Amino acid sequence: MSRWSLFDGDRWICVVCHEPVRSYQYRCHPPQSSGFERCIGLAWCSGCRIYSSNMVHVPRKRVLVDALASLPADDRDQLRRTEAALIDHLDSRGLGQR
Repeated sequence: MSRWSLFDGDRWICVVCHEPVRSYQYRCHPPQSSGFERCIGLAWCSGCRIYSSNMVHVPRKRVLVDALASLPADDRDQLRRTEAALIDHLDSRGLGQR
């Protein structure tokens, strides 16, 4: 995953504080777009607040959980503009895969 995380059996852990690494992926293009399979992937450590983001490929048929679905559209858009704010939001609600 990165220099700050290490695969430990069945999960990624932070090499700094040994907390589990959380991750979240979301689509930035509508289904009709040729870029629909290009998504943003985030990974972060809740313990020491290190994070990384990448453009990731997610097959068109794979359904992604929208952790922001319950928020008004303006709030979702605002969170997605700043990775740190999005990660803080997801982390404060215990969201993101471990």
